[in-house]
Amino acid sequence: MPAGEHDLVVVANRLPVDMTVADDGSLSWTRSPGGLVTALAPVMQRNAGAWVGWSGTPDLEHEPFDGEGMRLWPVRLSESEIAAYYEGFSNGTLWPLYHDVIVDPQFHRAWWNAYVSINRRFAAAAAEAVAEGGTVWVHDYQLQLVPAVLRLLRPDVKIGFFNHIPFPPLEIFSQLPWRRQVLEGLLGADLVGFQRESDAKNFLRAVRRLTDLPTRGRVVTIGERWARPARQVRAASFPISIDSTAFDALASSPAVQKRAVEIRKELGDPEVLLLGVDRLDYTKGIRHRLKAFGELLADGRLAAPEATLVQVASPSRERVEQYRQLRDEVEATVGRINGDYGALGRAAVHYMHHSYPMEEMAAMYRAADVMLVTSLRDGMNLVAKEYVAARRDLGGVLVLSEFTGAADELTQALLINPHDIDGTKAAIMRAIAMEPTERRRRMRGLRRRVLDHDVQRWAEDFLTALANPRPHPRPLVEDE
Repeated sequence: MPAGEHDLVVVANRLPVDMTVADDGSLSWTRSPGGLVTALAPVMQRNAGAWVGWSGTPDLEHEPFDGEGMRLWPVRLSESEIAAYYEGFSNGTLWPLYHDVIVDPQFHRAWWNAYVSINRRFAAAAAEAVAEGGTVWVHDYQLQLVPAVLRLLRPDVKIGFFNHIPFPPLEIFSQLPWRRQVLEGLLGADLVGFQRESDAKNFLRAVRRLTDLPTRGRVVTIGERWARPARQVRAASFPISIDSTAFDALASSPAVQKRAVEIRKELGDPEVLLLGVDRLDYTKGIRHRLKAFGELLADGRLAAPEATLVQVASPSRERVEQYRQLRDEVEATVGRINGDYGALGRAAVHYMHHSYPMEEMAAMYRAADVMLVTSLRDGMNLVAKEYVAARRDLGGVLVLSEFTGAADELTQALLINPHDIDGTKAAIMRAIAMEPTERRRRMRGLRRRVLDHDVQRWAEDFLTALANPRPHPRPLVEDE
């Protein structure tokens, strides 16, 4: 395949813009929010980069175009392909499987066939875009087969892959009927990145058990095959972050600080304001959080409306039955708590099932006394880092699930097992009663980590490791 013109190509399920086509055929687009766009846009602009991804609109076919300082390369997906590849295999099979089977994954051959076909389409677009000897960085669980297909098409390029969600233990991953094909897809990369060291260990263990490829430390060796030379694949952790400096500045602006005061006043100036912010997803532990708060009210250890929980649950995958069920359960639980413990015009739980702009979220973070992150399994959880970045005042306490990637870094948080309701309740009460000196000390340590390790550093660390492989990487796991 002839080479393209871009030294760096990013491949992700979505483009960094939302595209729409008017009735007259004219194209318009707006930049999508998100940390990945923030992290990679400056790098792409410096390297004449291209971004391959779906436009977000079914059946939209469009030639590559320039936007956000890079070349945007749309991949067309039909309604039926979105249903099978994205809603089906990606989010009905891989998402629950990779999140410790919190709900049962579904294994359908038609979904798998669509996943294979769409991954080949993304790989072909990347192969067309990348220059001779260039670099392709593939992102996330929707595109795990792209590295191997791309290597067949363009053996001259460097290929990196980053998995934004957890990689499951062997005993869970082995349930996947197409487990070997997925591993072979990932092993098309030169560098496979994960959020946590444990994810990299899980991947390497799966390679050792499910393939005949030799591994040593972090390195998998792919032997010669026909005309292809031997090569090495490395696995390592690169914990993602946020644009912490920008978020710190936003949260410290006079407008946001004023809005934070208004939020507390609108809520009736509670003595204690607890906050949860999540996508409405079964991995986020929202039901566990509500159960713990409801029991604290029932026990008389907290009283509403003096103690108030604000739960923001942005809509997510609402065409999937499991997500509709979750919404019904969460709303029923909120209704019971408010019916039992709320006061006239003063709810115990304020539940919002919609998204907010970043300015409003920053104000909520500044207003909250306690941030509750109770995920049952999470690759990272950037909400925890946003809360820390927002607290230049060193106020607030972060209660953080040990099953998030963020728990490896944010060790000054109060770490919890969200399945342990009594332990979660104890952590909430400890956060509420924490002395100001300890609160400031903990938040100072958290902010040091979040501000030093921002999303730009994450991107630079990964691309540097991809460009400059270490000849003797430090051991990650023992050989078996």
